[in-house]
Amino acid sequence: MKKAIIIIIVIAASLGAIAYVLTNNKKKNEEKTAFIAKGGGAVAVRVATVEKKAVDLDFSANGNFIPKQELNFLSENAGRVSAIYVDEGSRVSKGQILARIDAEIINTDRETAEANYQNALKDQARYQSSYATGGVTQQQLDQAKLATQNAKLRLQASQRRVSDANIKSPINGIVNKKYIEVGSFVTAQGTQLFELVDVSKLKLKVNVNESQVANLKIGNQIDIKSSVFPTEKFTGKVTFIAAKADATLNFPIEIEVANNTNNSLKAGMYGTAIFNFPKQAPSIIIPRTSFVGSVSSNQVYVLENNTSKVRKVVAGRILGDNVEILDGLKEGETVIISGQINLTEGTAVSIVK
Repeated sequence: MKKAIIIIIVIAASLGAIAYVLTNNKKKNEEKTAFIAKGGGAVAVRVATVEKKAVDLDFSANGNFIPKQELNFLSENAGRVSAIYVDEGSRVSKGQILARIDAEIINTDRETAEANYQNALKDQARYQSSYATGGVTQQQLDQAKLATQNAKLRLQASQRRVSDANIKSPINGIVNKKYIEVGSFVTAQGTQLFELVDVSKLKLKVNVNESQVANLKIGNQIDIKSSVFPTEKFTGKVTFIAAKADATLNFPIEIEVANNTNNSLKAGMYGTAIFNFPKQAPSIIIPRTSFVGSVSSNQVYVLENNTSKVRKVVAGRILGDNVEILDGLKEGETVIISGQINLTEGTAVSIVK
């Protein structure tokens, strides 16, 4: 019996709580309705005055310096390293010998190829003499000439291998890493020998957005700053502008930068590109939020006699949070910048200060 009484009390308390919540919600809804009725049903909006402003296209972008030239130098011949003439950090010039591969076997091959070539020349001379007296046919003479040509090609290949025994730098730069030691055996399949880096010129890689990339051209001169060398002045020029945006909808840009005489800038350092543009004539500018939906809609609401009026406009450049208007608005007019979702043509509005 007591159990049944407890259940009834719990149910009664629950019903009372539900009734209280419903009554409280009803009061709140009535208060909202009264507030709207008091305002005459006007939709609250925010507005901005249409005005002409000077367009500032200048901006900056941060990025990393990378070498203009970077080469992982691989072996072309098999053999044992007999000498190394440079260390890590050494400055090298194009054509300088960096190391030498033991060329004993290579020299033997070259000497054999030289002997074969000389024999082929003698055979060709004999066949030529015999052909003049009718001792051999034209076909036999042609075969002798072909044998001489093949022997010459084999000699040239062996001479190239002998030359390649001296490992020469293909670029001007610095030995960033050395992967071999004297006595190391390298293969003809491409053993890594050196990592060469040229930092006399670097590339600064930065990303810019769609409105910024529209004002850039290949060859533009750009001022470069480095936080590590704040007093140094560097300049560069745009050498690459991506034709397609990346996953973040930004466009990769590369700027070639001339290093100073001390090559102070290092690959991997941070840099800032300062993009400066000529002064622009003042243009009509409105907030980007003025547009109904998106900028591509070319539609805004203007305020006329405390009501909303749809206006077709022609949008120009997107300048951050603002948009340039080429046609459709005049200075002094008022555009609605928030609350458009509740508006239609002729809707009464109240301005939120």
